[in-house]
Amino acid sequence: MNTYYNERLRGDRGALKRALYKACGFNDQDLMKPVIAIADSYTDATAGHANFDRIRERVVQGIKDEGGCAMTFGCIAPCDGIAEGNIGMRYILPSRDLIASSIECMCRAHGFDGLVMLASCDKIVPGMLMAAARLDTSAIFCNAGPMYPAVYKNRHWDGNIITEAAGWKERGLIDEEEFRKIENLAEPCFGSCAMLGTANTMCCAAEAMGMSLPGCATIPAVDEERLEWAYESGRAAVRLVRNHITARMIMSEQALMNALKLVFAIGGSTNAVMHLQAIWHEAGHGELPLKRIGETAKATPQIASVYPASEYDMVDYHEAGGVMAVMKELSPLLDTSCLSVSGKSIGENLEGCSGSRNTSVIRHIDDPFSTSGGLAVLHGNIAREGAVAKPAAIPPQLMKTSLKAEVFESEDEAIEGIMSGKIRKGTCLVLRYEGPKGGPGMPEMYRPMKALEGMGLSDSCALITDGRFSGSNRGLFVGHISPEAYEGGNIALIENGDTISIDIDERKIELMVSKNELEKRRLSWQRKEKQMPPGYLDTYRHTSLSASRGALVI
Repeated sequence: MNTYYNERLRGDRGALKRALYKACGFNDQDLMKPVIAIADSYTDATAGHANFDRIRERVVQGIKDEGGCAMTFGCIAPCDGIAEGNIGMRYILPSRDLIASSIECMCRAHGFDGLVMLASCDKIVPGMLMAAARLDTSAIFCNAGPMYPAVYKNRHWDGNIITEAAGWKERGLIDEEEFRKIENLAEPCFGSCAMLGTANTMCCAAEAMGMSLPGCATIPAVDEERLEWAYESGRAAVRLVRNHITARMIMSEQALMNALKLVFAIGGSTNAVMHLQAIWHEAGHGELPLKRIGETAKATPQIASVYPASEYDMVDYHEAGGVMAVMKELSPLLDTSCLSVSGKSIGENLEGCSGSRNTSVIRHIDDPFSTSGGLAVLHGNIAREGAVAKPAAIPPQLMKTSLKAEVFESEDEAIEGIMSGKIRKGTCLVLRYEGPKGGPGMPEMYRPMKALEGMGLSDSCALITDGRFSGSNRGLFVGHISPEAYEGGNIALIENGDTISIDIDERKIELMVSKNELEKRRLSWQRKEKQMPPGYLDTYRHTSLSASRGALVI
């Protein structure tokens, strides 16, 4: 009876467990092998996860062919696009920590030998990586791949064309029939959204840190090659178990810094900052300060440019060489000795890579799009603990600017102000009480930024918030402002007409109001409480850390 690989299945104490698995259709021959769990976030309610039924089948086959026993359990996978603009968005970031904890519970309860994680979208990817780091089990990540772009008037678009089209319709540039036409072509197939949003950014980060097979992150969802990578991921999972390679052996500090540098080099989503902070913590490395992140970003050149920072979409990025090409170009700044799930080092993985195949999308390191990274950490009296911006998506004329504040206490108020014509050029919209605690849930301020684009204001206005932004947003936006308004941060003291100075190159954001005036305002400040349905949002409000610390649940 000692022939069972899994300790919990051995001897008389393992008999009940074996019996329960046999009730599921497994036999002794199956159970004697390494038991590999598949954390499967398949759902036909989320486009980025709707092909995991096919991918899971290939992962299972790979596990079996490599001599393992595959068992599957489900994970939630809420879609940001469906949740945006309503109360659902408040649950998206909190779902990340729920996913991590639910995987932890299932894996610790069952004592699986290894783990394959299937996810593609914004908070599911970091949630699963957090779980792997927390468990420190043999684990590998496999995504579903990005979708192909929509084509409208001979131009490629991602699904966010719909939000911009709403502005076009409001301005009389298109009619209802044309608007519906755009709606019907905007999302042409399953897969994570076609731009370099949070979903694709985190899938690229997973590959860069060594948790995905090299080349995996950017293969389009509908390409048959995607299924081949799923099969190989299943096989690799078994090899990781037999070779006793665990997640923390891969997720070293150096590997996670490689992932951060990759995000900066491609101009990825601002949300990646807090997710990598969370993964860093779960991997046992303590706290990753925003200051260190900011210093790293400033020292990392941006060598790739993908929508929304340019006209090139994820398929273009993949065809240009994807993550491996960027890492090859960036290799002088990386620790290439780091181990990966392939069983090889990052350097060994890169040996067969020739670098960029299209320098319009991925440039050489000595000819970057920018000498500093596509993300930036700002500080100032509005954000003493820090804030995050995305220089890769900011118009040149707004890199250094002073604007007049227009304050809103909610996203809906801001949308109404923009669409009604209240916002003029030279305005800095201030959206507050949208942080982890104040939101609660730190929702994305996606719609206001898209509305500014649709109304032709994104090249002359800014938006700052203690909430988050979508990876698809472009323009001058500053998010994650910490301390948040709910905790008495100075963003709570801004008044209409105040001047706000933003200098991206100097990494500064300042409210041009004297200290005495701010202290005077603080004396009359009263915290605003938003009423939400009872349940998990109450728990998140009371247990989440600041955005500057990854908005982790503790």
